Amino acid sequence: MPTPISEHTVPWPDADVARFTERGYWAGAAIGTLLREVADRDPTAPALIDGTGFRLTHGELAGRADAAAMRLRDLGIAPGDRIVMQLGNTWEFVVLLLACLRTGVVPVMALPAHRRSELTYLAVHAEAVAIAVPDRSRDFDHQRLAHELAADVRAATGAGWRVLVAGDDVEPGSIDLRALCGPPTDQAGFDAPPPSSRDVAVFLLSGGTTGLPKLIARTHDDYAYNARASAEVAGITSESVYLVSLPAGHNFPLACPGILGVLLAGGRVVMLPSPEPVRAFATIAAEGVTHTAVVPAVAGRWLDHAVQHGADQVASLRVLQVGGARLADELARKVRPVLGATPQQVFGMAEGLLNFTRLDDPLETVCTTQGRPICPSDEIRIVDEQDQDVPDGQPGFLLTRGPYTPRGYYRAAEHNARSFTGDGWFRTGDICLRTPEGNLVVAGRDKDMINRGGEKISAEEVENLVYRLPSVNQVAAVAMPDPVLGERVCLYVVPRAGATVTLEEIRARMESAEVARFKLPERLVVVDELAWTKVGKIDKKALRADIADRLKAEPSGDVPGRPGRGVPG
Repeated sequence: MPTPISEHTVPWPDADVARFTERGYWAGAAIGTLLREVADRDPTAPALIDGTGFRLTHGELAGRADAAAMRLRDLGIAPGDRIVMQLGNTWEFVVLLLACLRTGVVPVMALPAHRRSELTYLAVHAEAVAIAVPDRSRDFDHQRLAHELAADVRAATGAGWRVLVAGDDVEPGSIDLRALCGPPTDQAGFDAPPPSSRDVAVFLLSGGTTGLPKLIARTHDDYAYNARASAEVAGITSESVYLVSLPAGHNFPLACPGILGVLLAGGRVVMLPSPEPVRAFATIAAEGVTHTAVVPAVAGRWLDHAVQHGADQVASLRVLQVGGARLADELARKVRPVLGATPQQVFGMAEGLLNFTRLDDPLETVCTTQGRPICPSDEIRIVDEQDQDVPDGQPGFLLTRGPYTPRGYYRAAEHNARSFTGDGWFRTGDICLRTPEGNLVVAGRDKDMINRGGEKISAEEVENLVYRLPSVNQVAAVAMPDPVLGERVCLYVVPRAGATVTLEEIRARMESAEVARFKLPERLVVVDELAWTKVGKIDKKALRADIADRLKAEPSGDVPGRPGRGVPG
């Protein structure tokens, strides 16, 4: 049997629980219960549109979620059990998510790009009893891999392992997820008690700077508030139509306000597998999309597409949220004149704190800051290296705590000791400054993490994989500036005596380890020695400065793949 989740979570202090409840932040009800209440008020209102044209009303969506919850129970998947969810942006994702929230099964939000390395770790660390995957996606056989994980997971956890598959090719031994998420077959309603609002609702993944990502336990109370407060700040109502084109398992399109915030408001969610501009623009036009969320690289592609082909198709779009990485000021200034939508910068983290620019903020605020906290009880500190508060306008390390920022990671006592202070402040790893009006401006990161188009990559994880090559003596992975994605992975390598190292060899070895492709390095710099700090650590700051200088000095048209050169992403 999996260990009860409560044995490895860090609770909020009782005084904070009382305060958050008294102030109305915590509703005291499970998210699935809140969604059922919305559906009961207006069951015929449109709720969900899949990229294939599949449509559900709020009543139909709630009915399928309830039926799926009972079918999970019939499979022996009980409240408190964990399911790894590695599904694309499809209707099955939403129905299964709501079924879990209704019955108390806890989804672990994997990403479509994850492979054996990440999935095995997540399943074992969470003690998952099942995984939900597509049959195939982009020529990758997710169903095969899901079954191959079974032996490792069972050996490590002693738990069962069921494979739920969405698609046309459900093989023997797999469970048909589309059937599980189908309509009710009788009139019997959901008859199980709902989970407690204090229970964990979902496991999100941290950005992960030390090895593989940590699990963030979000409760029904705090995550419902996360979604509802975000919806209010984004201007979401029952008339809103929200496009999900970023991977739905990310916190941003899931609950900021995302799928959950829009459904809780009685609005409509449109699922699309990709933010590719041709299809995205056509979908916005066809469905009358009013809100969507993108990362800066996607915003840039949409702006280019609109300049080249016109913006008539996005006439319904009122709010374009941009997050995941800092949006360049010059791009922010183009959103309204080119797309006709109000830009809304969103700076936050799966660990909790969310900052939004407001829809009525002055244009200068919207274009040059990353917003301010969504909750009056969000506490913010900007501190120096001695944890002393610095004045407004001066950069420092961002610390936070509040009603939707958990007090610790799941099963991670060592990480918690580093990432949380004794009185509950979370060390976000962001370097920010605060304006006199209370808005934050993100100046960088103090952690060893690479942000590739919104996907967070642990430098340590990449380095550990590269060290498996016998030709490598020393390696350092650093962020390399990129005008499209913000950052890419660059490797500095010291080869062993007499050995040669190539980027192709490194990428091939990492691919053979079955890691997500977005983690593959895209540039290699071979050096005789690495830069070191005075205290004997690799000087990542010097290496980042070096690659930035190399990029500035190089003419265009460099040959990819050679030492010191890049390869296409």
